[in-house]
Amino acid sequence: MASTSQKRALGNYRARLQEQGLRRFEVLGLDSDRELIRALAKRLTQNDAQAAQLRSNLVNTVNGAPQKPGGILARLRRSPMVGADIEVVRDQTAARKLDL
Repeated sequence: MASTSQKRALGNYRARLQEQGLRRFEVLGLDSDRELIRALAKRLTQNDAQAAQLRSNLVNTVNGAPQKPGGILARLRRSPMVGADIEVVRDQTAARKLDL
């Protein structure tokens, strides 16, 4: 068991973190991801514009980015075939007869 001074030091440390708006988390993950998760957490604590962008990208990746209306049309307009003057013609054939 930790001594009284160690408990007090730990309490003071956690109080300082709380004043900064930080919380301590325990997560489960692969050992190979340890440094990645630590680097990610360190980067997010900076709370600047880049951290906000990173946070937004992570939320979209984890939750799935919401689809915007007109996304397919926008992709088609960016196609390299735009303005190629391709004429698409469909054969007009008579309907086939079916025996019902």
